[in-house]
Amino acid sequence: MKLDAAFILPVRVYYQDTDAGGVVYHSTYLDFMERARYEWMRELKLDINSLIQVHKVVFMVRSLKIEYFKPALLDDLLHVTVQATELGRTRITLSQHVLRDHVTLASATIHVVCVGADTRKLVSLPAPLRHKFGSFS
Repeated sequence: MKLDAAFILPVRVYYQDTDAGGVVYHSTYLDFMERARYEWMRELKLDINSLIQVHKVVFMVRSLKIEYFKPALLDDLLHVTVQATELGRTRITLSQHVLRDHVTLASATIHVVCVGADTRKLVSLPAPLRHKFGSFS
């Protein structure tokens, strides 16, 4: 995987992220990925308040597939990537990876849908957002 092709967030593994043996919990990878998506959105100048107040939308995870290859350990410095791979009318497909020293520890494909901020029903991705997401795909 080319690191320069995606948004990258460095994440340090803390004690709270691990089991008694110092291995990162499987569900914690999802937390790391969520954090990276949030920071990716901030990089695109799309904070949660502008999504709700200006664009009247929010994003929700519809589905995800995750694969684990190697364990992350206490005090590791990880790099969590986000890359938009497909833009649909209401859906964004994202590819995410958790790496340590350029070695993939986990990878996921995540489908995020655009819903109305008030209704929580599917809505089309607004054109200004489509343009911003396309800049990273």
